[in-house]
This record gives sequence, structure tokens and C-alpha cells, in this order.
Amino acid sequence: MSLTPLRAVLWDFGGVILTSPFEAFNDYESAAGLPRDFIRTINSHNPHANAWALLERSEISPTEFDQLFAQESAARGHRVPGADVLALLSGEIRPNMVAALDAVIAAGFKTACLTNNMVNTGDTVNTGDTVNTGGASNERSLALSAVMNRFDVIVESSKVGIRKPEPRFYEIACEMLNVAPSECVFLDDLGINLKPAAAMGMHTIKVVDPIEAIYQLGVLTGLNF
Repeated sequence: MSLTPLRAVLWDFGGVILTSPFEAFNDYESAAGLPRDFIRTINSHNPHANAWALLERSEISPTEFDQLFAQESAARGHRVPGADVLALLSGEIRPNMVAALDAVIAAGFKTACLTNNMVNTGDTVNTGDTVNTGGASNERSLALSAVMNRFDVIVESSKVGIRKPEPRFYEIACEMLNVAPSECVFLDDLGINLKPAAAMGMHTIKVVDPIEAIYQLGVLTGLNF
């Protein structure tokens, strides 16, 4: 347990509140005869300046992403249209994570959603973290909005022009909540996003098994989920 009292819990969205898109990636790869985890390999190559990074900072449009991702994937052996990837990204809400979020809020912790996303252009698009719900079904839009409205603050890459894992992204979240990094717990499903947070002094939880992650959150916060 930290000597510094914890005051805030920071949440990734896709892969934490929502199910991970990686399963959909693998299903697509299997159907298309691609190597397993090929799409993730493209996304992790040149991670700060590739098509994915540019899209999440709103530096390119979804149409440009479609073309650029296809070029990047073709250069690594298999052409995959970016539009195909974006179509795979709508996750399902995890009720147990939302229940944990509610318990954290009820206990008086500040909360923030830290999300790499993109500006909506009419269709529902999720770049791995959050969803812009302009083209989603009304029922899904309401459900997603109900979750997002729970957070005290939301930090979106498409709006601030910075994305995880850039340290400034986490600094913005702390400034908005008026907390120090050492007073925060951050949950994310990607280690690359957790490393800078940990380096700043945050407690971090890598979400692989949601049940285990919620248990770890309980240990850190003293809450019984």
C-alpha cells in the first residue's frame, strides 16, 4: 500500500471498460490467412508516427488512415485496408468494470478516462480506447454515454493533440483532477501505456483478466468489490 493516500483512479476505455479489440483482430487475421497478431505488429511499428498515431492525434482523416495503413501493412508483407481495421474496433461494455467504477466513485475517489480516440465522421469508430457514438445504434450510444458521463474528466487524444504513451497526456489528466501522479491508480490493457505513468509515480494495473485487475484495484484502494 502506498504511503501517499490515493485520491484518483484513471481508466483506459477500450480493453478496460470495453472488451479488447484484439480478439476481433485475431479473428480477421485467421479469416484472411494473415499471421496472428499481424495488425498489432503494424500498430506497434514506429508507434509515435504511424497511421494509428496520426489518426489518434487527428492529424489525418479516416480516409487517409485507410490508405496509409494499407501502405504500412503492405510494406510488412500483407496489405490490410485501414477501413477494415476500424470496423473491428467496437467493444462490448464490461459490467463488472462499470460496477467497479461506480464503487470507486461512491467511495469518493476522483475519476478520469484517458483515451486515444479519433474525431467522429458519422460512423462509430473506436481506435482502441473510446468510441465516438455518432453513428452507433441509439441503444448502444445511450449505454456508452451513460458510462462516459460517470467520469469527472475525460482526456481525449483527438482533442488535446497528444496521445498515450506521451507523458504530457498523463500530466494533463492530473492537472484536470488537481492530483499528483503518486495519488493516482491507472488501469490500461497495454504495457506501453502504463510505463510512463509508472515512471511518473502512478500505481498501474495491466488489465489482462478483468477479474484479476479489479482485485488489484481493491487492494490498492482498500475497497471490497
